[in-house]
Amino acid sequence: MKSNTRTGHDPAELGELERSILSIVWRKSAITADQAREELGRPLKDSTIRTVLRRLEEKGYLAHSVEDRTFLYRPAQTRQRVAARAVKRIVDWFCEGSVEALLVGMVDSKVLDRAELQRLAERIALAQKSAAGPKERTEKDPTEREKG
Repeated sequence: MKSNTRTGHDPAELGELERSILSIVWRKSAITADQAREELGRPLKDSTIRTVLRRLEEKGYLAHSVEDRTFLYRPAQTRQRVAARAVKRIVDWFCEGSVEALLVGMVDSKVLDRAELQRLAERIALAQKSAAGPKERTEKDPTEREKG
């Protein structure tokens, strides 16, 4: 697969058409320019779609392969990774780098309710436990020592 990727592009700078096409590629996993134009469901020139796909590739969001002389575009980054970069930018701009301030603001504004916040805390705890090596987990978890 060929990619002219550039890392570090700010997702906040993506235009509406770029976001729409990127969303289609994430949903479909792989797509041609013709398929992208059909999925958009609005009258756009083929050259416009090809230009947007090429720019998304240059910005590092897509990569392409060639199958029977047709470019097939695939995501170069996951939706979650792009979203995380966008949120980091928001945190830096509006919360002086504090994720805690962002989350508190989301709870205060009722974007996140307490149940969602609890699920998030549980996922973070699980991720931390998974990231710890087996020796670290054994040393931190007294029940593991009792079993061994």
